[in-house]
Amino acid sequence: MTPVVVADPAALAEAAARWTAERVERAVAERGACYLALAGGETPRGCYRRLAQPPYDRKLPWSLAFVYWSDERRVPLDDPASNYAMARAALLDHVPVAADRVFPLTQENLPALNTVPKNGAGLPRFDIIHLGIGEDGHTASLFPGSEALNERHAIVRAVDDAPKPPPQRLTLTLPVLNAARAVLVMVSGASKREALARVVRRDPALPASHVQPVDGELEFIVDQAALPR
Repeated sequence: MTPVVVADPAALAEAAARWTAERVERAVAERGACYLALAGGETPRGCYRRLAQPPYDRKLPWSLAFVYWSDERRVPLDDPASNYAMARAALLDHVPVAADRVFPLTQENLPALNTVPKNGAGLPRFDIIHLGIGEDGHTASLFPGSEALNERHAIVRAVDDAPKPPPQRLTLTLPVLNAARAVLVMVSGASKREALARVVRRDPALPASHVQPVDGELEFIVDQAALPR
């Protein structure tokens, strides 16, 4: 697995937005809608801010997008720690996505995941899933050593002991991540260099190493600072 390497966070935001836009357009052209799961964190925020600008803010078929999240902190949706709140401020408030097609990842909204088209195994088949990786190699809210990594059937797992605050979270499971048509992992900064190096060589101890769509594409876009030396 060879990452796409760009110069800096601004170039990463540009490349990630372009990658996402291409797949949104493809999904709508081929299937009439796009089912997209967003991520939290600073690196995805840059991508979302770029998607909220020309040409993507009006060019993309946002009215045919259904928006979900790959994980969420169990905090109020207006809390600054909420992945939903971040994506709303960076992107969703600036593009014409219908409010009834936006589904924050909360306990109450779990039935909304049944609206995502299923694959042959009955799992949601997202057109696009956005992810990042942490310094410990976690992705979504799947942390090293977590029991949630062993989940083979559930779509979402609750995490009550995340090693980063807040400890209580909800996350899509590995089978759902790996059922996607396309997964984009965005990685920025020198603090992620060691984790990225281990994920690239598929160190099984790191959760991000287990993301590999069964019948889809996996792309890593990383900046120079995160690139393993």
